[in-house]
Amino acid sequence: MTNYICSDCDKIYPIHETLWKCDCGGLLNLQKSESDINWTDHPSIWRYVNSMDTEENLVGWSSVTLGEGQTPLVPLDQTAPDAFVKVEYMMPTLSFKDRGAAVLVTMAKQLGVKKMIADSSGNAGTAIAAYSARAGINCDVYVSADTSPKKLAQIKAHGAQVKAIKGTREDVAAAAQTAVEKEKVFYASHVYNPYFYEGTKTYAFEIFEQLKKAPHTLIVPVGNGTLVLGVYYGFKELLEAKKIDRMPKIVAIQAENCAPLAKAFNNQELVANPVINEGTLAEGIAIAAPARSKQILEAIRETDGMIITIGEEEISEAREQLAAKGFYVEITSAINYAGYLKYERTKDEIVIIPLCGAGIKSN
Repeated sequence: MTNYICSDCDKIYPIHETLWKCDCGGLLNLQKSESDINWTDHPSIWRYVNSMDTEENLVGWSSVTLGEGQTPLVPLDQTAPDAFVKVEYMMPTLSFKDRGAAVLVTMAKQLGVKKMIADSSGNAGTAIAAYSARAGINCDVYVSADTSPKKLAQIKAHGAQVKAIKGTREDVAAAAQTAVEKEKVFYASHVYNPYFYEGTKTYAFEIFEQLKKAPHTLIVPVGNGTLVLGVYYGFKELLEAKKIDRMPKIVAIQAENCAPLAKAFNNQELVANPVINEGTLAEGIAIAAPARSKQILEAIRETDGMIITIGEEEISEAREQLAAKGFYVEITSAINYAGYLKYERTKDEIVIIPLCGAGIKSN
C-alpha cells in the first residue's frame, strides 16, 4: 500500500481525502516503490499505469480518462534535425496539465471525494475542472482576477465555480488553502499533491518510447515545477530500470521578471527565497515563491542542468517565430522556444522542447 511521506521530517501518513501537508508544514511525497516498466497497450498515459506508485488507487481510471497523452514528437524544422517539439497542446483541455489532472482526479474519485478545490494560474485549473466534471465531482477553482479570460471561460464551461482573487499567485493559493481547511474538502493541488507528478512523469516515458532512447537535453519551463519534477522522476525510473544509461540534462526556463529559482540556482542556494513578480507575459510560470523549490533545484543540479532566464520581448518574438513554423502556442509556452534559442547546443545534441499550451488560450 502506497503512503505519503513528509519531505521534511519523514513522517509517514496513510493516504486520505483531506490530507495535503504534514503536521510540521512539510510537503508530502509518495513513498517510492520499484518502478514496473511492464506497460500496457492502452493508447494514453494509462499505458504507464503500472509505473505509477499509486496504482492501487487508480483502478477506476477508465471512467475518468479523456484520452490524454501520446502527443506527437516532431522535428522543429528542417534546419534542426536533432531538435524536436512535443506538441502537448494536443490534449483534451489543450495543455500538458491534463497528464497530472487525470491521475489526481482518478485518485480522488477512488477515495470517494464529493468536492475538490484547486488553485491555478489557468491551465491546471482548466484541467482539474474538466476531469472533475468527467468524474462527477464538484469543483471550485481559485484563480487570479487577471487570468486570461479565455482560460476562465474554459473553466466555467466545465461547470466549475471560479473564485477570482485579487493579488499575487501566492494570494490565490492562500485563499484556496483557507477554503480547503474551512470546508474540510479535497485539495486538488498540482503543487502539493504528489499524485499530479505520477501523471506528468508520463511525459518522460513517451519521449523515451518515441525516440527509442533518452534525449541529451530537455528544455522545461519552470514555475511550480510540475513538468520539471515529472521529467526528473520519469527518466530516473527509466535509469533505475536500466532502460537508459544516463539522465538527460534538464534546462529549466524562467521569465526574467519572476525568476526565484534562477536566482537561487545561480547563488548556489538549496531553497529559493520569494521574489517580487514584476509582471510577465508568461503568466503560467509567474510563481514568486515555488513551494517545491528544494526538489526542483535538486533535480536540475543532479542532471547537470541549468536555468535560463528570458526577457519579455524575447517571449513575444519566440511566439511569432513558432507560429511561422506552424505551431501556435499560448504566450507562456513561447518562453520554451526562447530558451532553446538562448541555449548553446553542441553538434548532434538531441533536444526536446515542450509546446505546453495552445495559442487560443491566450489573448
